[in-house]
Amino acid sequence: MSDDRMILVLNGPNLNLLGTREPDIYGYDTLDDIATRMEDRASAEGVSIDFRQSNHEGHLIDWLHEAQAQAMHAVILNPAGFTHTSVALLDAIKAITVPVIEVHLSNPHQREDFRHKSYVSMGAKGTIAGFGPMSYMLALEAALDL
Repeated sequence: MSDDRMILVLNGPNLNLLGTREPDIYGYDTLDDIATRMEDRASAEGVSIDFRQSNHEGHLIDWLHEAQAQAMHAVILNPAGFTHTSVALLDAIKAITVPVIEVHLSNPHQREDFRHKSYVSMGAKGTIAGFGPMSYMLALEAALDL
């Protein structure tokens, strides 16, 4: 590749079930479908994507630290259920200088009240939500533009 930029895409708990989990909310695309589209778009710009998913908060935190240590261009983070509960993720985001873009498939503000607060948003460069799988592509465009 002509560009050394790397964008890390992190996905939190239960996102490994995309395509089968509550498709009326999250759609039928799998995480692999989303990864393929993102990789194709990034490759066209000479940028690499490192796409990961974990159901464990500590993995996400370690990967944020890794993004800093490897001087990655940006992180796109779908913290899923940790959005509304994880001060530890917020602290990890605030501890690094790599910009983090928060992404959600659904619009949390159209859902249950407890989903209206995002700890991650307090540290993220920006948030894109409510556009289904296109949310990831919009976040990628924002990351490419940084």
